[in-house]
Amino acid sequence: MKKAWGGRFEKTTEAWIEEFGASILFDQTLVEEDIQGSIAHVTMLGACGILPMEDVKTIKGGLEKLSLKAKEGALSFKIEQEDIHLNIEKMLIDDIGEVGGKLHTGRSRNDQVATDMHVYMRKEVIEVIHLLRVCQQALLHQAEEHVETILPGYTHLQRAQPISFAHHLLAYFWMFDRDIRRLQDSLKRINVSPLGCGALAGTTFPIDRHYTAELLGFDGIYANSLDGVSDRDFIIEFLSNASMMMMHLSRFCEELILWSSQEFQFVEIDDAYATGSSMMPQKKNPDMAELIRGKTGRVYGNLMSLLTVMKGLPLAYNKDLQEDKEGMFDTVTTLKGCLTIMTGMIETLQINKEKMYKATTQDFSNATELADYLAEKGIPFREAHEIVGKLVLLCLQQGVYLQDLPMSVYKETSVYFEEDIYKILDVMTVVSRRNSTGGTGFAQVQEALRQAKKQIDE
Repeated sequence: MKKAWGGRFEKTTEAWIEEFGASILFDQTLVEEDIQGSIAHVTMLGACGILPMEDVKTIKGGLEKLSLKAKEGALSFKIEQEDIHLNIEKMLIDDIGEVGGKLHTGRSRNDQVATDMHVYMRKEVIEVIHLLRVCQQALLHQAEEHVETILPGYTHLQRAQPISFAHHLLAYFWMFDRDIRRLQDSLKRINVSPLGCGALAGTTFPIDRHYTAELLGFDGIYANSLDGVSDRDFIIEFLSNASMMMMHLSRFCEELILWSSQEFQFVEIDDAYATGSSMMPQKKNPDMAELIRGKTGRVYGNLMSLLTVMKGLPLAYNKDLQEDKEGMFDTVTTLKGCLTIMTGMIETLQINKEKMYKATTQDFSNATELADYLAEKGIPFREAHEIVGKLVLLCLQQGVYLQDLPMSVYKETSVYFEEDIYKILDVMTVVSRRNSTGGTGFAQVQEALRQAKKQIDE
């Protein structure tokens, strides 16, 4: 089959090499973006007097027909045409005749594919931002229901201090909010047009790059044609942002997996997001949470893959850059799926408030309160810390907890202890007293909810 670039070649490409070099099996994902870019390009060619308006009208009509077929899934792509650009051009020429060949005037596949990916990334980043907001709303809804639900807070996965469950959930709300802000900022670098940069050096035709940028909804254009066709920073930035998002999702999933185990029993994941065992009838496995945790690795891999592809490339375009798309597509699909699943898990999560609360009464997570109590009475905190540490050791030796010790023991340890320590040691008191800004105190959590809602509204 004759190639669009075959004029200087004496031999044809063997079929297996052709298949190895083709990208149409995956870059057909860009069909709508490719047609959209071509319509903008030919519109500009007409406006600048480069093509007769009659030709422009014919070409645009053919492209719009292909766009309709693409939406209906009625286009048939061929490996022989290598990529999405040559497939669309061949379909256009087959439909409207040789005038379709004029579409490529003043344009290269290098700036064409870069434009396609900018348009695609813009659309998908906006969609991911939306999915993150929906996930945040699910977190907010659960948090509103559990301001006074108490669970053990952990450091080193060891019981540390009791906290509000809402406070714990809101930690993820603000992680996702940073993810959103990073994505929003990345749109500044995504929404820039490389169209008109040509293969690497621009073109001799009197094109108007600003006009095509305007038609495609871009905020501006690349200032340097070499940079425009070879830049993949915007994809790397997305993959980096996606990796952080997946890390946040994975951390939450790890906690859901732990909390839903027999050892914790703090939560139960809805049946829709769990599976059973083919051998053990009692099992309820948190498979969706585990899959999100596992899929984090493939997103990290896509980032490292593109960084590795780019690290040794001289300017401008190189065939290596064909490897920029599959990881991008895979990450978009993975990320959107994980966010949708996570939102559903959060919305349907069943919280075992009694188990959480009981756990906080059978540990020493209220020990800090005793140290603070003594410090408030003038004892240096380090000395107070040692006194309470000895009390904890005594409890461990006797198999009791701090709230179980009689007042006589407290008095023997320090004369500063009074009867009010039993109120201080109460779990609800422990949490409610943590009222420093951003803390887990109930008043602070209510304020945090107000801030979170305001952030959603903005």
